[in-house]
Amino acid sequence: MMELWETYGIWTAFTLLYIVLIVGGVLLSVAYLTYAERKVLGGMQRRQGPMTVGPFGLLQPIADGLKLFSKETIIPSQANKPVFLMAPMLLFALSLVAWAVIPFDKGWVLANINVGVLYLFAISSMGVYGVIMAGWASNSRYAFLGALRSASQMVSYEVSMGLIIVCVLLCVGTLNLTEIVTTPRPVWMQILLFPMFIVFLVSILAETNRAPFDLPEGESEITGGFMVEYSAMTFALFFLGEYANMILMSAITTTLFLGGWLPPFSMWLPAGITDVLALVPGLVWFALKTAAVLFVFLWARATLPRYRYDQLMRLGWKIFLPLTLFWVVLVAGTLLTFDALP
Repeated sequence: MMELWETYGIWTAFTLLYIVLIVGGVLLSVAYLTYAERKVLGGMQRRQGPMTVGPFGLLQPIADGLKLFSKETIIPSQANKPVFLMAPMLLFALSLVAWAVIPFDKGWVLANINVGVLYLFAISSMGVYGVIMAGWASNSRYAFLGALRSASQMVSYEVSMGLIIVCVLLCVGTLNLTEIVTTPRPVWMQILLFPMFIVFLVSILAETNRAPFDLPEGESEITGGFMVEYSAMTFALFFLGEYANMILMSAITTTLFLGGWLPPFSMWLPAGITDVLALVPGLVWFALKTAAVLFVFLWARATLPRYRYDQLMRLGWKIFLPLTLFWVVLVAGTLLTFDALP
C-alpha cells in the first residue's frame, strides 16, 4: 500500500495542486483583465475608468463578481432548462481544460503531450457547441440569431488559423508545444512567418468574438446575442469563459510566434545582454508577452468600429483563406529549396 502511495499518490497530489494553481491563476487573470480593459478604454477615451472600489479601483472586479453571484438566476418560461444551464458551464469548462498543454516555463506544463497543437484545436472548436446550445435553449430569436452568427464566424476563422499553424509546424517539425518554443528559428524563418503572425492576431479576434468582430453580441441589431436571456451566475460563466478564451488565445500566440518563456530577441542580441535577460524567470517573460497580445485585443476594441457581417465573412473566406493556403505552399517551397526542413 505504501509503495502504491509513493508511486501514484504523490504524483496525483502534485498534479491536483498544479491544476488548482492554473485554474486559480486563470480566474485571477480574468478578473484583472476586466479591470485592465476598463482602465485602457478609459485612458483611450480621456477618462479615469474604475476608481471607487478599493485603491485605484483595484477591488472593482471582485465587487462585480460578488454582485453577479448574489443575483437571482432567471430562466425564461419557454427555455429548455437543462440545456440552458449546461451551455455556460460547457463554455467555461472548455476555456479551462485547454490550459493543460500550455507550457508556462521550461518543464512547467501539466500534460507535455506530443499532439498538444491538435488537442488545442479540438478543444477550441468545441466552444461552438456551448454557444449554439445557449442560443437554441433560450427559445429567443435574438439569441438564436446570435448563436448562428457566432458558430459560422468561429468555424470560418478556424480554417485559416489551422493553415497558419501548419506554416509554423513546417518550420519546427513537431506538434509538442514545449518543443515548438525551444526549436531555434533563424531570422529569415521568423521574417517568413511574420505575415502569418499578423493574420493570426486578426483571426483570434474573430475566434473569440471580440471587437471589431463582435457580431454575435451586436447590441444595435440583436440586443445581446446568444447571452440575451442569461442573468446572474449563468451570465458570469459566459463572461468568464470569453475572457479566459482571450487569455488562452494570447498564450497560444506567445507560444507559437513570440518564443514562449524565452527572453525576447534572444537570437539577435549579444551574449552579454542575453545572459542578463535570462536572469528574469521564464514565467515573467511568458506573462509579459501574453499581456502584450491582450493589449492588442483592448486596443482594437477602443479604436475600431464593428464590421458588417458580409465584410466579416468576406475577410475570412476570400482574403485570409487564399492567403494562408498560398503561404503554406510558399513556406514549404522555401524550406525545400534551402534544405531547411526539420
